[in-house]
Amino acid sequence: MIKKLLIFSSLLISTSFCFAQKTEIEDAVSKLTKLMVTPDSLSLDKIILNNLSYGHSSGKVQTKQEFMHSLLSGESDFVDINLTDQTVVVQNKTALVRHTLNAKTNDKNVPGNVKLYILLIWSKEKLGWKLIGRQAVKVP
Repeated sequence: MIKKLLIFSSLLISTSFCFAQKTEIEDAVSKLTKLMVTPDSLSLDKIILNNLSYGHSSGKVQTKQEFMHSLLSGESDFVDINLTDQTVVVQNKTALVRHTLNAKTNDKNVPGNVKLYILLIWSKEKLGWKLIGRQAVKVP
């Protein structure tokens, strides 16, 4: 009986831990999304790792500095972002987040709409989850 109770307790603790991590990652995604609409250099710097690889659906790949510059300069201007169909997979200190991004844009003062499938790669660091990779593909 004690053995069953210990196994059950271990499973319960493990489930609670996984749920907490998933919630932390979802919060990080939400924060990043808000920063893409209303960019802040200090906040962006804190949530993104220095060796970021940020891939666009066009094939263009940006570094952290290039990505931040495009947001802060208005070159890449998100007016509104809506994420749907989000899934989160956690493996040790790495998390993969997939979702569909629907956004209104105003890149270089040209209004537009975009719908993309996104893969975000997050790394668990001392100060929380940090973005290390992103890849977008066009929705067929």
